[in-house]
Amino acid sequence: MKIRVTLIRSTIGRKPEQKKTVRALGLRKLNQSKEFDANPALLGMVHSVSHLVKVEEIR
Repeated sequence: MKIRVTLIRSTIGRKPEQKKTVRALGLRKLNQSKEFDANPALLGMVHSVSHLVKVEEIR
């Protein structure tokens, strides 16, 4: 299964761990999207910043 992760909220004023997680996902600018193969490590990262990103399943 593949997922598309889009940054929809800014990381300004967020905790350093959340900023690093968003950066590790490869997201730098608002509305930027990346596609990933879903695995437990990636899903955990997305869950920790779920209030900043939008996740869509790609078929």
